[in-house]
Amino acid sequence: MSDVLALTSELIGRRSVTPRDEGCQELIAQRLQRAGFDCEQLRFGEVDNLWATHGSGSPVLVLLGHTDVVPSGPVEDWASDPFQPTVRDGVLYGRGAADMKGSVAAFVIALEQFVAAHPEHAGTVALLVTSDEEGDAIDGVRRVADTFRARGQAIDWCITGEPSSTRKLGDLLRVGRRGTLSATLTVKGIQGHVAYPDKARNPIHQALPALAELAARRWDEGYETFPPTSLQISNFNAGTGANNVIPGEAKVLFNLRYNPHWNAAQLETEIGAVLGRHGLEYEAHWHRGGEPFYTPEGRLRAVAREVLGEFAGAAPEESTAGGTSDARFIAPLGAQCIEVGPVNASIHKVDENVSVVDLDALPGLYRRLIERLLLP
Repeated sequence: MSDVLALTSELIGRRSVTPRDEGCQELIAQRLQRAGFDCEQLRFGEVDNLWATHGSGSPVLVLLGHTDVVPSGPVEDWASDPFQPTVRDGVLYGRGAADMKGSVAAFVIALEQFVAAHPEHAGTVALLVTSDEEGDAIDGVRRVADTFRARGQAIDWCITGEPSSTRKLGDLLRVGRRGTLSATLTVKGIQGHVAYPDKARNPIHQALPALAELAARRWDEGYETFPPTSLQISNFNAGTGANNVIPGEAKVLFNLRYNPHWNAAQLETEIGAVLGRHGLEYEAHWHRGGEPFYTPEGRLRAVAREVLGEFAGAAPEESTAGGTSDARFIAPLGAQCIEVGPVNASIHKVDENVSVVDLDALPGLYRRLIERLLLP
């Protein structure tokens, strides 16, 4: 069993369902301290965050990951216990194998190897991991970034280990992410009998035209490699359960994934104008999940393209698609951010897995990236 397979398996065996860490970060810190890293525990609320650094000064290169995982769902649906790492036919199964305990383990191995070979390297190499990526993402990297901002901690480059590859390791380089904005919209009406609509105000009838306009709107034509901004309604709830009662309110949940043409404040204003034009009486509670970020052409992107091309045998696709990642909190510190990780086909699914061949290759990929960025 390789070192990275052993460490990944040990991490999978810890039931670190968000926001719990279950000792994963302590295990990592002990290893990195033995390798000469300075380790700082940053705990906010129920969330554990680990900041481990080696070297000093700039440039500062951060490897970013998370030790928490999503719930497994019914254990009986899995071919083997999701928290009992199992290798079958060259594939490692277990919750977090791909998202992202495999990448975190590979980060640790790559860092150990790098500082052992280059103890006097230029700049600072660091690992930042949190137990609050899969959950609310309030007391994780978001809070750590606030701490870094107050300290004046600079970050030049950030490599996130999110599972980004599509068919084979290294075939995709993520160079940005869309912003995410969620809303809980409560439309107020007046309850009444369906036979006397003149004595009531139906919030469903009022809300639907406004929602139809918002859903049909072409917000933009995209930005660079970003797709067009999208608004999706995820839930609509109204009614008392009786078919002869006009409800007194309707509740709607929706989310926007948006590109750098917009920021959250602009979108909130635009949507408020549409709701107002339709005469709705409403309350809107917004959750700003993170603004979009984009890494333009530069040293980080060029190095990553070259290294991934060597591993995959062809230049990677460079993409900003997908959901969000914790890099959205690091980018506003002035860092250039990319995401490089294993194949994402099984993440959050039953029987989540990663190829053992890919897992064994990951430390070398990350080490190559570190060396190309920090060595002359």
